[in-house]
Amino acid sequence: MRTSSTAYEGDGLHYVPVPVPAAGVSSFDRFGRPLHDLRISVMDRCNFRCPYCMPETTYGEHFAFLRNDERLSFDEIERLCRLAAQLGVSKLRLTGGEPLLRPRLAELVARLRRIEGITDLAMTTNGVLLARHAAALRDAGLDRVTVSLDTLDPALFHRMSGGRGALDGVLEGIAAAQAAGFPNGVKLNTVVQRGVNEHTVADLVERFRGTGIVVRFIEYMDVGNRNDWSAEAVVPSRELIAGIDARWPLVALPPKYEGEVATRYRFGDGAGEIGVISSVSEPFCGGCSRARLSSEGTLYTCLFATRGTDLRGPLREGASDDTLLEQLRKVWLRRADRYSEERAQSRQRSRRKIEMHYIGG
Repeated sequence: MRTSSTAYEGDGLHYVPVPVPAAGVSSFDRFGRPLHDLRISVMDRCNFRCPYCMPETTYGEHFAFLRNDERLSFDEIERLCRLAAQLGVSKLRLTGGEPLLRPRLAELVARLRRIEGITDLAMTTNGVLLARHAAALRDAGLDRVTVSLDTLDPALFHRMSGGRGALDGVLEGIAAAQAAGFPNGVKLNTVVQRGVNEHTVADLVERFRGTGIVVRFIEYMDVGNRNDWSAEAVVPSRELIAGIDARWPLVALPPKYEGEVATRYRFGDGAGEIGVISSVSEPFCGGCSRARLSSEGTLYTCLFATRGTDLRGPLREGASDDTLLEQLRKVWLRRADRYSEERAQSRQRSRRKIEMHYIGG
């Protein structure tokens, strides 16, 4: 049960007390944010070497990734997700690294699909292996797929994937996912970097307008410690939207739910919608309801976390469900993360953070 009936809300810089709704099992953090989403990295490896995530200079052929026995098993993942659902988690997302490198992933999807309280089950992938797995994932119960796609220029795509990716394979994966008929559709995530790929944004909009596929443009973030991030490389979402609106008039849409990450716009001519994720220029920490579980079983309460809580140890040492549930609850109760807002105040730009390939996006 909650020990306090007070939480906090505010403008991202100043938080004030607000009432917290009563709940059977508390899952509100110190700022009154509920736990609704759990992102699960099922694989720390990836078949790309995107410079902003896993640069080849660090993750070369001699880099030591986790052994199979160091990653959480499907049994362990399922158990933790069942417990998280008791704390209010209703959305699960499988990430990586590249999740489709994990053998028999559709089996895990089917197991997670049966968990009571889970209403949305999604996956983020680079798409290059998606064509061969899309139908099986849909049959297993996956609701939606998000494909990372930063450009439609083949040469630039090859460079942005670290020289390991082929654009045609990703486009085949996107087509296969759309053909599979995921209930909640297919989305694309595009990380936009000034001087790298911002000039190809219009190509993506034009290609996928009217197809039912939603493209979401993401501001370049300082995830991890090895991507040489700088504020000058960020293209603010408002700049992107202004450019797109000048060619294809846009109409702002209201959020689908409280805490929605993307700001959505529909095309005035009815040809679908796009979204932007503005975690640098317009931080949304105040509505963040996401926790992240790494491949080796460490729970993180922020994409920019410096430390996490080991759950693999207790799992393999025979901890009871009640013990694990209480540990999960206490981690969330103590949560006070608001890194993106603090970054805007120039407070946190130099701290060391967990690497993205461990906890996904």
